[in-house]
Amino acid sequence: MFQKFELSSKLNVSIKKTTMKTLVLFISILSLMITAEKQDIYQFKVKDINGKTFDFADLKGKKIMIVNTASKCGLTPQYEKLEALYEKYKNKNFIIVGFPANDFMSQEPGSNEEIESFCKMNYGVTFPMMSKISVKGKDMHPVYHFLTEKSKNGLEDNKVEWNFQKYLIDESGHLAKVISPRIQPDDASITSWIEK
Repeated sequence: MFQKFELSSKLNVSIKKTTMKTLVLFISILSLMITAEKQDIYQFKVKDINGKTFDFADLKGKKIMIVNTASKCGLTPQYEKLEALYEKYKNKNFIIVGFPANDFMSQEPGSNEEIESFCKMNYGVTFPMMSKISVKGKDMHPVYHFLTEKSKNGLEDNKVEWNFQKYLIDESGHLAKVISPRIQPDDASITSWIEK
């Protein structure tokens, strides 16, 4: 009888330990899942091309296209179609945010002032342009860490292939699509996404 009780007690203790380990494991996994939950673009404040604060939280409810730009690239004429796209949809909860970057063959060597002048004079750009940043490498801007890392954007790991790569952000601030630099701003894959 005593042996049965001792065995039963040991079994109960063993079951309790196993249950406790399972519970701790479950809480740990749940904690990791919450931590790994995708972030949104609204956490970022950046400097615009004139050095003023640009708060992405002010864009809540809009669809956003983020594009890295350059003034001396074979794709630079895309500015014209970007501006046309912005003009067409800016009153329909859509905005384009440009980030000049000098990461590809030094194709954006100018200062913020020179870039702003170039964009306005040559392409009549009115969509918001930010201060020049880096979109790859050791000094990659935090916005681009968000755009290129699945652990942050919840969609996919990717890298900026070249100037004029486009990132489409939905009305909740989450990354929805990554568009190749060579796809034109007025391509159906972009306009249909804006319109839906």
